Amino acid sequence: MHNQNVPVYLFTGFLEAGKTRMIQEALEDKSFNDGCKILLIVCEEGIEEYDATRFWGQNVRQVVIERESDLTPALLAKFNKDYVIDRVMVEYNGMWQLNRLYESLPRTWFLFQEVLFADATTAEVYNANMRALMVDKLQNAEMVIFNRAEGADRMALHKLVRGISRRARIAFENTEGEELEYDEIEDPLPFDKEAPIVTIADEDYALFYRDLADELKSYDGKTVKFKGLIARDRALGRRGIVIGRHVMTCCEDDIAYQGMICTFPHDVSFETGAWAIITAKLRVERHKLYGGEGPILYATDVALTSPPKQTVATFY
Repeated sequence: MHNQNVPVYLFTGFLEAGKTRMIQEALEDKSFNDGCKILLIVCEEGIEEYDATRFWGQNVRQVVIERESDLTPALLAKFNKDYVIDRVMVEYNGMWQLNRLYESLPRTWFLFQEVLFADATTAEVYNANMRALMVDKLQNAEMVIFNRAEGADRMALHKLVRGISRRARIAFENTEGEELEYDEIEDPLPFDKEAPIVTIADEDYALFYRDLADELKSYDGKTVKFKGLIARDRALGRRGIVIGRHVMTCCEDDIAYQGMICTFPHDVSFETGAWAIITAKLRVERHKLYGGEGPILYATDVALTSPPKQTVATFY
């Protein structure tokens, strides 16, 4: 049967992070499990097992995907065809890349909520030893719940999350799992967005670019100043350049050039690979190179300069 507009509740985290317990509780809760048809996709079998006898009603169908390579668009399309589904819950394997799931979702399924569960006593170890996997799970999470958080260094855990995501809500759960306490730590940016000229230090470009992506409209009309690497693009003609930095989120494999279109009132002869300090009025406008709206810099001052001490911008 064809299922239209099916919300997907995605639970991520590493082994023994508490995903199974949270899903079990949700399926026992009549306010969530109201009798609709639920498909529970389990991609990781830990010590805890689901107790289907405690689910409210007999409306939950559980399927297990044992190998990452088995998670394909064809498999999920088969589920969508074979079962009547009103809601999907996914317990995802922390060692699998999330893109595999994102790219496999049927067209009629949409990601409704993504929550990361982490053990407060081991999260920093995972972050230190498997940074790429931690980034993969954190970058799109709407909420991060740290369990076993009694006595944990909450500031360290806060910084761990904020080094990757400024949008995710953070909550701490006590050892008994009975109460959630939300993180109220302030997150001031390392630059003043309300200054006449928003000046970005070399070490803060990654944070600036991410905040720009998250809060694009808030930068409309502001004057910004930063050091960047120039790239020329024929599509911009003689009066336009791209200027930005290479940004590393978690490891060398994900380094990518993150730049912005910059225009001048006259022809410029800058070459690709040159470094410059740019001061420009930022406007949010549509442009074909962005494929939609994006930041357009209207340069008011520019000067060639030497590269920063660290040419690749990072979050930490």
